[in-house]
Amino acid sequence: MRPNFFVNTPDILHAYLQHGGRPAFEVRAVLAATLSPTWGVYSGYELCENVPLREGSEEYLDSEKYQLRPRDWEAAEREGRSIAPLITRLNEVRRNSPALRQLRDLHFHHADKDAVIAYSKRSGSNTVLVVVNLDPHHTQEATVSLDMPRLGLDWHETVPVRDELTGVIYHWGRANYVRLT
Repeated sequence: MRPNFFVNTPDILHAYLQHGGRPAFEVRAVLAATLSPTWGVYSGYELCENVPLREGSEEYLDSEKYQLRPRDWEAAEREGRSIAPLITRLNEVRRNSPALRQLRDLHFHHADKDAVIAYSKRSGSNTVLVVVNLDPHHTQEATVSLDMPRLGLDWHETVPVRDELTGVIYHWGRANYVRLT
């Protein structure tokens, strides 16, 4: 049996999404897309819909639990209110990375800040390393210490790593400084 990570539900709007703004939606998308073999979003998530029914409530103002809501996807895209391009990119990365389509061989690496999570997944020769800032309000700096043998490397080796969201290539070894917004 495989888990299916949904970034949200049609009826529960967690405080993290209510108050975290667009970065909170992006964080959840990256985590769901890279931690689980299958993932999903409910309609409206792409537009970062985060208005509660009332202050302190975990219910959406206009929940689709009992109604269909029309949305202007093109206007949202033009106005920069959509994370659909990120979701598209995450799905492209998943399509090209067998490690992200399986649950086995998930390994968490040490980050010296609680607001930063680092993990890797391997499948054959495909290794994916993910580092995420969990704090949607602040830039975080941390040192990520990699368990090199879990990555198929010796402790002294360095390896080029490519940020799949920006295209930037870094050279990483056992300990690596990150600054994440």
